[in-house]
Amino acid sequence: MRYKNSVDFAEAMDQKDPLKSYRRQFHIPKHNGNDCLYFTGNSLGLQPKTVKQFIDQELSNWQELAVEGHFKSKTRPWFHYHKHSKEVLARLVGAKPMEVVSMNNLTSNLHFMMVSFYRPVKSRYKILMEEGAFPSDQYAVESQIKYHGYDPKKALVELHPREGEDILRTEDIIEAIKAESDSLAMVLLPGVQYFTGQWFDIGQITKAGHQAGAYVGYDLAHAIGNVPLQLHNYNVDFAVWCSYKYLNSGPGGVSGIFVHEKHGHNSGIPRFAGWWGHNEDERFKMQKGFKPMQGADGWQLSNVNVLGSAAHLASLEIFGEVGIEALREKSLLLTGFAEFLLQSISDEKLRILTPEKENERGCQLSLLIMKNGKEVFNQLTEQGVIADWREPNLAEHGGVIRIAPVPLYNTFNDIYKFYQILKEALDE
Repeated sequence: MRYKNSVDFAEAMDQKDPLKSYRRQFHIPKHNGNDCLYFTGNSLGLQPKTVKQFIDQELSNWQELAVEGHFKSKTRPWFHYHKHSKEVLARLVGAKPMEVVSMNNLTSNLHFMMVSFYRPVKSRYKILMEEGAFPSDQYAVESQIKYHGYDPKKALVELHPREGEDILRTEDIIEAIKAESDSLAMVLLPGVQYFTGQWFDIGQITKAGHQAGAYVGYDLAHAIGNVPLQLHNYNVDFAVWCSYKYLNSGPGGVSGIFVHEKHGHNSGIPRFAGWWGHNEDERFKMQKGFKPMQGADGWQLSNVNVLGSAAHLASLEIFGEVGIEALREKSLLLTGFAEFLLQSISDEKLRILTPEKENERGCQLSLLIMKNGKEVFNQLTEQGVIADWREPNLAEHGGVIRIAPVPLYNTFNDIYKFYQILKEALDE
């Protein structure tokens, strides 16, 4: 694509965008009566207009049927509610439907997965993850290591970029895995790193982790609904995600897990068992002896949060209709256009931390503002731009602004307006 630095180019791209109608299916926040320039779908996705309809339906079922809604609902009986999201979730992460299930929230799911896949012994007890991981992952990993009686200073291997670089090289990750192969119990990385927006090479990393004798899992909070994934084919052991970012399922929305079928068929794998993970054909017999459901369903604990899951289904219906391939195609163009425009700004004012290669990033761009970053960010906010601010990791820099042009509801004109506002703020 040959981009042009003009509003005419942006408007022409919007006119021929095959997904342009989907923006009308979302509620766009307003600023002084006009649509905001919303670029924080990597933090909280916008609300689909059908969410109210989905939730109202379950409220009506609750009102009219009460407990009978578990089996006699005219739409989606609550007993099987989690099953309605399986097909779309499986397509989004590249899995079989039996390998995925929506449940709980991200951090609790990560703990439950680590019960099964972090089983340290004296000779193999280390966890490898990236330095500066999202706090949820940091805290969960630290507490699991301590729970098993190990010292995080010895058991946690944290990867950091080479000096003078912003992102991790795949070859360095693989080399670190090889170096720790005798003592490595688990590799845990994000699909897409929240701060830099780097998309990791899941296939190569998983292969290297398995060759080292470790389990390999991923936090897909910033990857699901953003980039195409192939968890089953890459032989990933487990993954967790949240649904309130790119999946647009509401604040604190239901999480989900992936467990590869080779583990899902293993009833003897350690896990924290719960009623809803028990064989559903015998669930109401209330008998002793946990018999896990086959697949990821065997890791469920409690019955489904129906109202929250209703919002989730409303959004997944859109993803099922559009498909991740079409979303990725537009995402590449949106992010590429943003990068093209931003590269015209002097390096003395702004530097893009996110990888330049398309296959190493999703839709997010992380912009290092060299000076007066918070003042620049505040000026963007005053102009109706909703972006994300991160404090500087280096004292001499002004901080990082993250933007995520989401293909379901962002436009090329959004990108051009943002560029103009940011350039003016930097010039001032």
